[in-house]
Amino acid sequence: MNYSFNPTILREYDIRGQLGINLSEKDAYALGRAFGTFIQEKADPLGDVHTVCVGCDGRLSSPHLSKSLCEGLKDTGVCVINIGMGPTPMLYFSVKHLNGDAGIMVTGSHNPPDYNGFKMTLNKEPIFGETIQEIGKISSDSALREGEGSVENYDIQDIYVDRLLADLELDPEREFTIAWDAGNGAAGEILRRLTAKIPGTHHLLYDEIDGNFPNHHPDPTVDENLVDLQELVAREKCDLGIAYDGDGDRIGVVDEKGTILRCDILMTLYAREVLDSHPGAAIIGDVKCSQLMFDEINKMGGKAVMWKTGHSLVKAKMLELDAPLAGELSGHIFFADKYYGFDDALYCSVRLLNALSMAEGGLSSLTAHLPKLLNTPELRIEVDEAEKFSLVPKIMEELKILAANDDSISLDDVDGVRVSTPDGWWLVRPSNTQSVLVARIEAKNADGLERLKKMAGEAFKKIGYTLNV
Repeated sequence: MNYSFNPTILREYDIRGQLGINLSEKDAYALGRAFGTFIQEKADPLGDVHTVCVGCDGRLSSPHLSKSLCEGLKDTGVCVINIGMGPTPMLYFSVKHLNGDAGIMVTGSHNPPDYNGFKMTLNKEPIFGETIQEIGKISSDSALREGEGSVENYDIQDIYVDRLLADLELDPEREFTIAWDAGNGAAGEILRRLTAKIPGTHHLLYDEIDGNFPNHHPDPTVDENLVDLQELVAREKCDLGIAYDGDGDRIGVVDEKGTILRCDILMTLYAREVLDSHPGAAIIGDVKCSQLMFDEINKMGGKAVMWKTGHSLVKAKMLELDAPLAGELSGHIFFADKYYGFDDALYCSVRLLNALSMAEGGLSSLTAHLPKLLNTPELRIEVDEAEKFSLVPKIMEELKILAANDDSISLDDVDGVRVSTPDGWWLVRPSNTQSVLVARIEAKNADGLERLKKMAGEAFKKIGYTLNV
C-alpha cells in the first residue's frame, strides 16, 4: 500500500516532524517499506541478504516509532538488526561493525520533546538531499517490495564502548576530575559504561534517559543549557566539563575555568594532532565557524575548507576530499583519523582527553595563544516555515547592491550568505531542522561588532524581521 509523507518532514539531511501534526507511527511503517524497497532496488548491496540496523533515542515516542519502522522494513524482506536505545553514533557504529547495508536512527536530536524523526545512512556514505526525496517518492509512487524479513535484537553497547576506548591514550601520571552532562538524552547509559573504564574521578549529571528532558533542553550550543555543568565544574574543581545533545552526536565543552569552548575552537585543538599524522590534509568547517579556526588550520599546514552546514553534507564532503577531520559550530565533529568519519560526541570526548593529557597545563592553556575575537553564539530567528528558504535570497539581493558599491565587502554563498568586512563577518542561513533563520556575527573588536550588528540588523529589517542581539 502506497503512502504519501507530509512534504515538510522530508528535510535536507533527515526526516523530522511533530508528533500528531505531521509525523506518526504510520509514517514510520511507510518509511520502513520505502527504505527497504530502496535498499533492495537502488543501493549497492553488500551480500545476498539486505541488512538494515535500527536504533532509537530516549524520547517517549521513539520505541513505538522504532517498532513500526522495523515492521515496515521486515515486510519488504529485509533483515533488521535492532540495537535498541542509545546514541545516534552507536547506530552508525553498528552499521560499520556488523557490515550492514544501511542504518536508520529514530531520533528527534535536540528538538523539543514532541518532535521526532529519522536519520538514515548507507554503509559507506550518508543519505541526504535528493535521495531523501527519492525515498519519499518510492513510498507514494512505486511498487513496494513484499517479503518475509526478520527482526533480530542485538546488544552492541559494550562493543561500542570498547571501540571508543580503543583510541584513549592518557598519561598514566595524570588523572582528571571530569564533569559530564548527558542532558537526560540517549547517551546516558553509554556514558555510565564509558566513564566506569576511564581512570580518574567522574561526576555525572542527568545520565538517566528521560524523554521529558526534565532538567534542561538537550542542546549544548545554548549557553543556558551549560549552567549546571559550569556550576559542577566549579564546585568539584573539575579539569573540564563535557555535555551532549539529545542523541549524543553533538558535544559541548567548558574548561576548568568554566569558559565555554565553542566547537570551532575545539577544532583547533583536534586539528593539531590530526595534522601531525596527515600533513597538508583538508580539514572542513561549516560556514558558521570562526575565521580564527580556518586561519589556525592553515597556519598549522592544513587546508581549511569552508562548507555547508549539515551532518550529511559534511560527511559527503569529507569523502570527496578524503578529509581526516571536520566540524560544525553546532557541535557535530567528525573524525576520519583513526575512526569512521561520522559525528560521535562520545568519541570526540576521548580525543579531547588525549589532547588534555598531553598538555602541560589545563584545558584553558591549549587555547591561551588564540586571538581573542568577539562573537555571538548561534542566533535563531523564528520565521514561517513556508517562506524560510525564500528569505535569504532576498537578503542576498540587497547585499549584492551594497557590495557593488563597496569593494571592502565580500559575499560567500556556499550556504546562505556570509558577509565579510574589515571588521569581521556575519552570516545568515536557513536552518534545515527548525523554522528559523540562523545568524552569527564575529568581529575583531567591540566597535566592529557593533557595526556588524547594525549591518545585519538592517538586512533583517528589510525582510520584515528583527535581529535581537
